Amino acid sequence: MRIRSQKDFASGLMFILVGLGFSWVARGYSMGTAAKMGPGYFPFLLGLVLAVLGAVVLLASMSPKGEQDHLARWDLKTLLWILGSVVLFGLLLKPLGMVLSVFVLVLVSSMASHEFSWKGALLNAVVLVLISLGAFVYGINLQMPVWPAFITG
Repeated sequence: MRIRSQKDFASGLMFILVGLGFSWVARGYSMGTAAKMGPGYFPFLLGLVLAVLGAVVLLASMSPKGEQDHLARWDLKTLLWILGSVVLFGLLLKPLGMVLSVFVLVLVSSMASHEFSWKGALLNAVVLVLISLGAFVYGINLQMPVWPAFITG
């Protein structure tokens, strides 16, 4: 069989690997029964469902009726901007607090876009900070520094 859709093949393979990985890790938790589920029951079954879905997508990528496509070349610069912004967020969260860390995350990750504009990035950062404050700090009372220690005292 020949792979007609490289995108579907790669997606199916990723689904299979992630699904089996989740199921493998979930084996370490108690499963329980269908009537009294343990902490590993749902992740284990969800991982298996994801792997089966991946197998269906992977097999469909080889169908002669499917549309033929190719994977685009990876844009390494964009990937590094995005990954770097997430790592930077993790490093800055404790010393700078959530507000400034989310602001930095959005500004740095926006640099990955080919349509970057300061106005759009700043507006996006403000909106994301407000959503994060509402959801994590006020919504679920997540205990994290909101502002830097030198501001809050």
